[in-house]
Amino acid sequence: MRSRLSISLVLLVAVVLAAASFAAPASAQSLDQLRASGAVGERFDGYAEARDPSAAGEVAKINAKRKEIYAQRAASQGVPADQVGRVYAKEILQKAPKGTWFLAPDNKWTQK
Repeated sequence: MRSRLSISLVLLVAVVLAAASFAAPASAQSLDQLRASGAVGERFDGYAEARDPSAAGEVAKINAKRKEIYAQRAASQGVPADQVGRVYAKEILQKAPKGTWFLAPDNKWTQK
């Protein structure tokens, strides 16, 4: 009985480690690395966009943090959150490394 439990535990650990290795590439990279690879682009509204499906999870985390920041700033200034996002988008464009992709309001991508 004990050896079956040990084998089951070893198999479970192996499955978890294998699954983690598939998810690791995008989350292990920094935002600048994801931008440089073209997997992530920046939008005119201050949010990131996954240009490669492997970066979707990381982009969701980034956008959740940005949404919170924009909402807090909007509340403190009495303006709409989307307006705050557009202001931040300009700062993001200025600070982003060369090669970063940007999505304009007309849905056209350009590279910095």
